[in-house]
Amino acid sequence: MIKIRLQRKGRKKRPFYHIVVADSRSPRDGRIIERLGRFDNVSESKELTYDEERVIHWLKIGAQPSDTVRSIFKKEGILYKMHLMRWGKSDEEIEAALDEWRQAREEKNKEDDVSRKAKQQEILKAEEKEYKKQLEEKAAAAAKELEQKKAKEEAAKAEAEAEAKEEKAEAAEETSEEVEAKEEAAEEKAEKKEEAKAEETEEAPAKEEAKADDSEKEEKAEAKEETKDEPAEEKEEAKAEEEEKKEPVSQVSTDMTAAEAIDHIKNTPLDDLKGFVPEDEDRVTVQRAWDSKQEE
Repeated sequence: MIKIRLQRKGRKKRPFYHIVVADSRSPRDGRIIERLGRFDNVSESKELTYDEERVIHWLKIGAQPSDTVRSIFKKEGILYKMHLMRWGKSDEEIEAALDEWRQAREEKNKEDDVSRKAKQQEILKAEEKEYKKQLEEKAAAAAKELEQKKAKEEAAKAEAEAEAKEEKAEAAEETSEEVEAKEEAAEEKAEKKEEAKAEETEEAPAKEEAKADDSEKEEKAEAKEETKDEPAEEKEEAKAEEEEKKEPVSQVSTDMTAAEAIDHIKNTPLDDLKGFVPEDEDRVTVQRAWDSKQEE
């Protein structure tokens, strides 16, 4: 079968085509019978050249155009001309019909161009509208993000100020506590001084008693001297009593802690505590324990 088809030429990404007559069994770029024209749909003008007489010749003898070539011939009016020729129209009638057809085609192309331009304008407007919408959304998102950032900064600032206030309040509380502690310490010190004075006042009679005991001891010593001429037995008895009195105490309260001295006073009979609390004992608690032991 003989076919009229396109044969690709040119280079990569810049093709053009030859309109050729070839055997349908031949490959696309194989041997051709005749070249009828050239078609370039890449350029803006969409160049198309062909030999109308040879095209009609091959169509008359039964050559079948491919779908693309048929579309080209239809747009160029060749198929319409072949149709008029088959109806037996004269050359003048065919030319008149073709002129009328071309005029109608031009008007239609104009309308198509207008509608195409209108569609293009509508598409352009829609794209611009969408673009503006996207810009507004981006601006709104940026403003929202900025507002959130400012809110976070303000919250952080407020939190920092609150922490600073709390620290100041804590420092003020600590200062007031220190002042109170100092005042309490001063009060305790004053109370201790007053207690010491009171204890000294209470201890004065005890010291007088101790002095009285010492004077008694001196009197006894004098009496002992007076009794030197007494019998030997009486002298020995008096000497033993004096030795018992002069026998030193193994331990005194000043050698112990206050707690140990108080426990020793509480747990020891009064007779065994003679000389345990010396005169130089100045601890009030020990003196009180000794006084309470003597009152039992």
